[in-house]
Amino acid sequence: MKQRKGELKKVAQEAALKGGLVLLKNFGRYNKVSYKGEINLVTETDHLSEKVIVDHLHQNFKEHTIITEEIYSLKQDSEYQWLVDPLDGTTNYAHGFPVFCISIGLAWQNQIILGVVYQPLLKEMFLAEKGGGSFLNKKRVFVSRTKQLKQSLLATGFPYDIRTSRNNNLDHFCNFAVSAQAVRRAGAAALDLAYTAAGRFDGFWEFKLNPWDVAAGLLLVQEASGRVTDFSGAPCDINKGEVLASNGRIHSQMMGVLNRPVSD
Repeated sequence: MKQRKGELKKVAQEAALKGGLVLLKNFGRYNKVSYKGEINLVTETDHLSEKVIVDHLHQNFKEHTIITEEIYSLKQDSEYQWLVDPLDGTTNYAHGFPVFCISIGLAWQNQIILGVVYQPLLKEMFLAEKGGGSFLNKKRVFVSRTKQLKQSLLATGFPYDIRTSRNNNLDHFCNFAVSAQAVRRAGAAALDLAYTAAGRFDGFWEFKLNPWDVAAGLLLVQEASGRVTDFSGAPCDINKGEVLASNGRIHSQMMGVLNRPVSD
């Protein structure tokens, strides 16, 4: 890699901290809300956070491509591609519910090599580097050691077309609700993946996700000795949006539940 790894990590964390300050400043205040879909909203803070993150990345790496969830993407011919979600958990944020984060992933030659997930309210900085492990505030973290699905705490989410599509995860949610110890739906996929990496959740599944939702979180799980695939066990493609992440020990059990026949 042409860029020094230390420089990439430093700038990514600085960008996350800058975005986090924007989120903290505006949390609990009135946020102008608009809708990208019937229940898919965006606030003015999403845009403010995205701009400071993109500006910081661009100032340091002018030749890099930056792909964002909202409006400030910079498309360039580069082997480096940043994937930025400036506010994962927008609905939570807009309602004053304190579960949200910033997610910044970096791909080099189409492989995720760096991931940062930052929860500004708790000041928790999750960081993963390909081949270098996963960390929470500079302390190494690992996935849980839970071996049985029935003793597992899982996380998931629902797609924005839940009202109009039959492929809405409700069937899987019901199946896991009676198979696992419990299932949580907190509303921020990047944070769910970070918590899986840190052993707070034992597993996570979701689909219809975007690359910026999962790029950083997937690397966090992998570097924490977890396993990441699609629902069939094939390698996970962030562009297809189907993710199964776990501590590895319950992975096959989760696949079994996900591949149960769906009733009409």
